[in-house]
Amino acid sequence: MSGKQQILDSIGAIARQLGRAPSHSEFFSRAGISRYAVAKFFPKWNDAVRAAGLKPRKLRLKLQDSELLRDWGETVRRRRAVPSRRAYLLEGKYDPRTMEKRFGGWSTVPLAFRNFAKGKREWAGVVALLPVSKGKEEAAANQDSRCSTTANKTQRARLHDRPTYGDPMDFRGLRHEPVNEQGVIFLFGMLARELGYMVEAMQTGFPDCEAKRRLGPGRWKRVDIEFEFESRNFRDHGHPANGCDAIVCWRHNWPECPEDLEVVELSSVIKSLANAED
Repeated sequence: MSGKQQILDSIGAIARQLGRAPSHSEFFSRAGISRYAVAKFFPKWNDAVRAAGLKPRKLRLKLQDSELLRDWGETVRRRRAVPSRRAYLLEGKYDPRTMEKRFGGWSTVPLAFRNFAKGKREWAGVVALLPVSKGKEEAAANQDSRCSTTANKTQRARLHDRPTYGDPMDFRGLRHEPVNEQGVIFLFGMLARELGYMVEAMQTGFPDCEAKRRLGPGRWKRVDIEFEFESRNFRDHGHPANGCDAIVCWRHNWPECPEDLEVVELSSVIKSLANAED
């Protein structure tokens, strides 16, 4: 567990690297300290910044799309490649979540930038580094098949608001396999005691859960857990490997996962429990 002074020291160290007080996201991407640990001492981030002897950054009411895209483009220019979400989190000025909310997802930022840079000679070199837009190719293909897909679109519209189910498994009242992170969390709650975990707290920030894991009779150890549907989502979401102790997922598909980061694959747990109960 990180102590109050360790948190303040980390804020100061990162501020010296940046030349200013770090933002909330900048701190957690660099410090390796959980959001839960900080929130225990400082419910508001600016209170932590002030306690470290620094002046909080002023929040802007509304960033313009052009400001976000310009900084993203400069990151591409420096790297000579399109940055991953994690790379931009470490090198860009803004929070990737802001980009995702503004432009409809991280994968659509290159297309948004291409539209922003259209006709601007200063961005020609950056545009040349971007992947070919699939949207144009798909539009051309869809033009020829528009009539044949009208019925399919109508059918999809009817199904849009209906839930999606995983394969049937009928495990202790859960009729279907999880198809998202929420399903993983629910299933972990059903199995936590059998897996040797006792949940202390849940939160929306990283990591998702503080728990204690049973080591043996009368011995428990505190662990931070991040829930993911697939283990490689941990990497794709840009989470620092040293920010938690375990990933709980439905499917483990991240071969390069750091060895010191435990992975609990619930699909395997279900199979072993089902075999034991037969």
